[in-house]
Amino acid sequence: METNRQKKMGALLQADLVDILQGEVRKNGLSNLIITVSKVNITTDLSIAKVYLSIFPTEKGAELLKAIKSNAPLIKHDLAQRVKNQLRKVPNLIFYVDDSLDYIEKIDSALKGDENPIENRELLARRKKK
Repeated sequence: METNRQKKMGALLQADLVDILQGEVRKNGLSNLIITVSKVNITTDLSIAKVYLSIFPTEKGAELLKAIKSNAPLIKHDLAQRVKNQLRKVPNLIFYVDDSLDYIEKIDSALKGDENPIENRELLARRKKK
């Protein structure tokens, strides 16, 4: 369970990380690319922040995550400059790709498609464990 302090720090870091990442996308002239920070979880000792990124299009996700991880010290420095009046120490940043939207999309497509077990009861026998 997150404390109020962890939630406030997470929200603060999330807003600033969005500005930093979107600024880099604009500065580098990358078109047709959207990076959003979906969630920031901070450990109880406030030393590590897990940053979950939603990247669209998803095909570029692994490549961009690798680039962001390699630039993590620079991102941390930019973040420190932005939050220097609110935080004493900026936590270490660990980046992950948030694939929850892809998971939801797969469930929706399965329910709309041919493999809908609600409409086609014959699929249920196939899915049962033997």
